[in-house]
Amino acid sequence: MMKLLLALLAGLVFGLGLILSGMTDPAKVIGFLDLAGNWDPSLGLVMGGAVLVGLVTFRFSVRRTKAFLGDAMHIPTARQIDRRLVLGGITFGVGWGLAGYCPGPALASLASGGFQALLFVAAMLTGMGLFALLEKR
Repeated sequence: MMKLLLALLAGLVFGLGLILSGMTDPAKVIGFLDLAGNWDPSLGLVMGGAVLVGLVTFRFSVRRTKAFLGDAMHIPTARQIDRRLVLGGITFGVGWGLAGYCPGPALASLASGGFQALLFVAAMLTGMGLFALLEKR
C-alpha cells in the first residue's frame, strides 16, 4: 500500500512539474521546436534540468542493487545505437512536433479535459497496441 501511495505522490509531483513548466501546452512546445521562426528556448532549460537530474540519478543508481522501496533495480544495459532506436527517436520527434505533446505531458493534460490531449492519448495507445502485436510476430 505504501508503494502505491508513494507512486501516486511521485506521479502527482511529476504532473505538476509538467504543468508548471509549460510542457502540457502544445503551443509552447511547438514554439520551442520552431527554430526558424519565433523560437521559445524556455523548455530547453526545463529539459536540461531534467537531463542533469537524470545523469546524477543514474550515476548513483548503477551502484545499487535495490531501489529505495526494496524492489530490484532494472538499469538498461544496451549501449549501441541501432536502427530501432534511431527510427523510434525519429517517430517520437515527428509526433512531438506535429502534435505538441509527448506521452507524459499528454497524460497530464487529460486532467484539463482537452480534446487534443484525449485524441493524442488514444492515438498513442493505438500505436503501442500495434507495436505489441507486430513485436509478437
